[in-house]
Amino acid sequence: MLGGRVCAFLKAARCARLALGWNQWQARYICRGTSAFTSPMHYLDGERIEPTNTDAGGHFPILEPATGHKLCIVQESSVQDVHTAVVSAKSAFASWSTAPGAERAQILYKTAQIMRENIEAIAVAEVHDTGKPLWEAKFDVEGCVDTIEYCAGLARMIAGQHIDLGRGNFGYTRREPLGVVGAIGAWNYPFQMAVWKSAPAICCGNTVVYKPSPLTPITTAIMGEVYTEAGLPNGVFNVIQGSGAVGQYLATHPDVAKVTFTGSVPTGTKVMAACAQGIKYVLLELGGKSPLVIFADCQLDNAVKGTMLANFLTQGQVCSNGTRVYVERPIYETFVDKLVERVRAMKLGDPMSEDTTMGAIISGEQADRIMSFIESAKEEGATIATGGERVIPDPALAGGHYITPCVLTDVNDDMRVAREEIFGPVVCVFPFDTESEVIERANDTEYGLAGGVFTRDLTRAHRIAAKLQAGSVYINNYNVYPSELPFGGYKKSGIGRENGILNIDAFTQVKSVYMEMGDVDSPI
Repeated sequence: MLGGRVCAFLKAARCARLALGWNQWQARYICRGTSAFTSPMHYLDGERIEPTNTDAGGHFPILEPATGHKLCIVQESSVQDVHTAVVSAKSAFASWSTAPGAERAQILYKTAQIMRENIEAIAVAEVHDTGKPLWEAKFDVEGCVDTIEYCAGLARMIAGQHIDLGRGNFGYTRREPLGVVGAIGAWNYPFQMAVWKSAPAICCGNTVVYKPSPLTPITTAIMGEVYTEAGLPNGVFNVIQGSGAVGQYLATHPDVAKVTFTGSVPTGTKVMAACAQGIKYVLLELGGKSPLVIFADCQLDNAVKGTMLANFLTQGQVCSNGTRVYVERPIYETFVDKLVERVRAMKLGDPMSEDTTMGAIISGEQADRIMSFIESAKEEGATIATGGERVIPDPALAGGHYITPCVLTDVNDDMRVAREEIFGPVVCVFPFDTESEVIERANDTEYGLAGGVFTRDLTRAHRIAAKLQAGSVYINNYNVYPSELPFGGYKKSGIGRENGILNIDAFTQVKSVYMEMGDVDSPI
């Protein structure tokens, strides 16, 4: 098993040995504090390859968020590399698109089995890549196993319709794969996004060229090796690496039929424009500034725990986060006190430690951005109830980027911190008085990714869920992602849905076939 090839984290030696990829299942390790090249992060035709672009400008370092140490240096894909990957995927499509659903299902089930046997090893790699706590990375990988198993089940369900047209004539529809899918992921959930975007496409008979964020390239190539070990034909899943320019090459390639992208609204706008030039299918999962509404009749402890889940997973770097928390005035002060108490009890520190509840911000640039929001909030009159400071939780982590989880009160709806996506561990808490008022305030945003409500009144819960302008609404919980439920946004939060049975709609196209059983009746 993969897990048996990866050393456990050695706290005493402060040396996290990590397999940055398994080429022929042989682990290649690096230790914290060292700089090392690793096996290539590009994956083509079932193996890791060196890209063709080898000039100095085509390299970028990967820094571990927890320590700031260099994990590895990755070579950026060239235009030729992108083209080669697309050609490989197009070639594989010819046979993969005609493979029986049962065959695709068997390979995906095997993929899930390999992942389940190696959750710890994959999670360790994800921690080094993202800075999130190990317990959370394990939970993410477990969710990926569930997603792949769900997609394996979908592979057998792809079917058209039969329509009786009278007089013996009939028609039927066929669900056919699109072709080569270009997938571009963000840095907060790199492994999960590789799964969410590739497994549905593959189960429907498409092939994939995937580009992860340049900040988190490591686990995507591992995903390629898991697929290959499970028996996925060469070329069905390929990985390229690099900046936005590489993503632009992919989105505009004439042989790419669809692009699925997760990231910011400005970049999503560019992706959509690039797809428009070629009349390509596009799926966009973009930003959010989601509301969480808490009524006085809620189970208060659950509401506080839900607010924690809505704001501090992955250091607050989650697009669906409920960062605008509206609390009915009779319980506002009590709620804030309980929330602050729980936030102060969080342990910020080494993400490899089992008792760490929040890890490192992805980069210094992102940490600076988060702090600029906190500073602007103070300047505009908000109160910091707790947190909001850059800290070094351990001398061994001095090169990392850590911000204490922050709760803001006395926030006005028009403040920058209340309107723009922060993407960090910062929550704004507002009082409200009436249901109609809070619905209007909750929907007063250009985003519409998610929303939530805590109340014991189920009639009101469903009424609020119907009125919130959001693609996902959580009742008495938050940030839960069952594979069975579609995920995506309203307004500027995106177009299309990931997960659920809608995956079949997202990665197939419909062909109508008319069958004439009699003579042709032609008036001309």
